[in-house]
Amino acid sequence: MPVLSTHDTMVLLVDMQTGLLPAIDDHPALIQKTACLLQAAQLLGVPVIATEHYAEKIGATDPALRRWVDHVIHKKHFDATRESHFLAELPRNRTRVLLLGTEAHVCVLQTGLGMTRLGLSPILVTDCIGSRRAHDFASACARWEHYGLERISAEMAMFEWLETPAHPQFKEVLTLIKSA
Repeated sequence: MPVLSTHDTMVLLVDMQTGLLPAIDDHPALIQKTACLLQAAQLLGVPVIATEHYAEKIGATDPALRRWVDHVIHKKHFDATRESHFLAELPRNRTRVLLLGTEAHVCVLQTGLGMTRLGLSPILVTDCIGSRRAHDFASACARWEHYGLERISAEMAMFEWLETPAHPQFKEVLTLIKSA
């Protein structure tokens, strides 16, 4: 499988909402790492879409992350792909989808599996997903592996997007990498 490209990749931030994040294991580190990846995506022209699950009950996307989001998709299903409007709200020609968010074993996993059903290529960013319990996080990663789906780290994504230290945004993205 080829390295990531800024031309065919998008980021899907799943349910990183104010009412849920405090219950997530080590959520401050998760927010920090995720914010760095989202900032790099914005610098490099990679679209960032977020989902919000029952926002009226669970709250909006965390403000520390929302500022880097291009568009929010509201959903009622755990699997965002089950929403009739989901595909229409995604950027065109972006078949590789970096998945970030919570909870790893529920909405992130179900949405990723749904994306494969739709012909997209979901890629789990393992240091940008979280669950309330470590066991659930591990189970999500194991199931992801069972289906042969790709997993990467945030740093891997950022360096693949850059391609070379000669990239015009290299220094800015390297600063983000070092801060994460």
